[in-house]
Amino acid sequence: MDSGSDAPFNVDRRIAERLRTLRQERGWSLEDLAGRSAVSRATLSRLENAEVSATATVLGRLCQAYGITLSRLMHLVEDDFPPLVPRADQTVWEDARSGFTRRIVSPPARALVGEAMEGALRPGARIIYDGPPRAGLEHHLVLLQGTLHITVDGMAYTLHPGDCLRYQLRGPSRFDADAVAGARYLLFTV
Repeated sequence: MDSGSDAPFNVDRRIAERLRTLRQERGWSLEDLAGRSAVSRATLSRLENAEVSATATVLGRLCQAYGITLSRLMHLVEDDFPPLVPRADQTVWEDARSGFTRRIVSPPARALVGEAMEGALRPGARIIYDGPPRAGLEHHLVLLQGTLHITVDGMAYTLHPGDCLRYQLRGPSRFDADAVAGARYLLFTV
């Protein structure tokens, strides 16, 4: 196919991905959204899987349910992220008081769902979070160096280099770095 004939499919695919992300960010099921938008669950599923193209009427109902304008939705689906994020362009933030440094390896983008960050905790550092920014946020944490004790929703885990902890965060969490070696890890969120 020529690139011109792929364009409608690509836009439909990006709209589908954005619609799915908007619903998931709110923690809504397809049934919840169907009730809020007066669009059937079957149609919503087909839209989110890019099996059909959305009509202006359906997009209008969905935008109303999400509390955004149609132009805002279209802006959210623009494919405007750079595929390469050089290390020199990655944002680093340091909380010297707690001993935590965060490097945003793969920053959020409108058309992408996942993000990646590198965290480093100095020896003995502790970070406590009261809750997630969004209930059910999916985490994949890979420990690179040191030892890390993590408590997620009341369950305690100890990670060693190469270990991966996967979880959906719904409540508080705590990160305790080894008292001698500290900890360095990669965290992928979806």
